[in-house]
Formats: sequence, C-alpha cells, structure tokens
Amino acid sequence: MKKFAVAAALLTAVVATPALAADGGEARVEVRGGYISGGGLDDATLGIAGGYDLNAGQTTFIGAEIAGDKVLKKGFDVQFSAGGRAGANVGTNGKAYVNAGYTFGQIDDPYVGAGYQHKLGQNVYGKIEYRHQFINNFSDHDTFGVGVGLAF
Repeated sequence: MKKFAVAAALLTAVVATPALAADGGEARVEVRGGYISGGGLDDATLGIAGGYDLNAGQTTFIGAEIAGDKVLKKGFDVQFSAGGRAGANVGTNGKAYVNAGYTFGQIDDPYVGAGYQHKLGQNVYGKIEYRHQFINNFSDHDTFGVGVGLAF
C-alpha cells in the first residue's frame, strides 16, 4: 500500500506541475522501448512515462518520473516505476542525468541508472538510458532503452 501511495503522490505532482513550467520547469511525456537482459530474461520492452524537471541553477536540474513498462514476453505484467533524476544541462539542447527509483508490480525492487536527453525540435526530444534493477534473489536485470517525447 505504501508503494501505491508513493506512486499516487508522484502522479499527482506530475499532473499538477505544468503550470510551474513558467518558473523554469519542464513537464514531459514519452514513449520508450528497449532491451532487458539478466536473470534469464533477454527480451524487448515497451512503455510510457511522464515526468517533470525543475532547474536547480543555470546548469543543473532535478526531476521526478512515473512510468509503466512491459516486457514483451508472455507471462509478464506491466511494471510501474516511480523515481527521480538529477543532472546537468549540456549546452542548450541536452541533459545528462543519473536516476534512481523503485519498480513495483510483478517485480518490487529498486533501480539506478543514467541517461542523456536531447532536444530534436521545439518540444520534441529523444533520449537513451541505462538502468540496473536490483532483484532480491540476485538475478539483477539491465535495461538499455531509447525514447521519444514531448516537453512542455
């Protein structure tokens, strides 16, 4: 129940924050896919995510994200995650970041990762990301992903 409460709080924050964009923040939604490997899994993933980044100075930012991802293999449910990210603005179009959070659903465990997001147009961005999932029984997973999204 605590995990549901955390996810609901983050979802509320993401949905309620577009008005803050005028104060240096940026809301985003994206479609993403990738490849998960480890613990006997070697399969594709597909998902959606929403988040909000807030500038924490001229060169740094912090943000929150919620997501739903599916391993494209029979027998796997959609996994939900809630987490945060922090990073550096790279030039005028890029963001390099580290992230961490918690995945819940069929797998309930923490993750850490890193990525890079780059503006492809006024409101469109592309990104690449790596995540390491810490699984209780030591069958950790690594996910390599790409995404395309809208920032507003």
